[in-house]
Amino acid sequence: MPTVTFTHEIHCNEETFWKIFLDPEFNERLYKDGLGFPDWKQVSLEEKDGKVVRTTAGQPKLDDVPGPVAKIIGNGFRYTETGTLDQATKTWTWKLVPSMLADKVKQEGKMKIAPAGEGKVKRSVELFIEAKVFPISGMLESTTEKNMRAGWEKSAAFMNDWIKKHPA
Repeated sequence: MPTVTFTHEIHCNEETFWKIFLDPEFNERLYKDGLGFPDWKQVSLEEKDGKVVRTTAGQPKLDDVPGPVAKIIGNGFRYTETGTLDQATKTWTWKLVPSMLADKVKQEGKMKIAPAGEGKVKRSVELFIEAKVFPISGMLESTTEKNMRAGWEKSAAFMNDWIKKHPA
């Protein structure tokens, strides 16, 4: 599957965006309340040499998963995600490792933000998904894309709501 790209407008400046994006309290509320994850936690957060590295682990709520995909991933699907913010380029990159089929499914991405007018930024996400699970590779990739796209949409709305309720 080729790289999928999508953008969202977030109602804050760049500094506020990164502060919220890396905030453990915000993320716990986002994943559990905003995205409906049954389980999510921040495993680590370290800043070193101009980079911030965060590792998280979670069990996402999966919507509308086709039968063949559901049969393969089961009810206990989880993942670990390691992301890095390069503070010089203001680029967040991540790699997600699923709890099953880790050697057959690759998911990684890149996120950047850019000014989008007074008190706003445009968040641009590039997502790469590849599955090598015969015969359902395409179905697994499209299901993952659909769930990821919906999650990023919900996260933009949740972040904008959070900003309204928690002014700097």
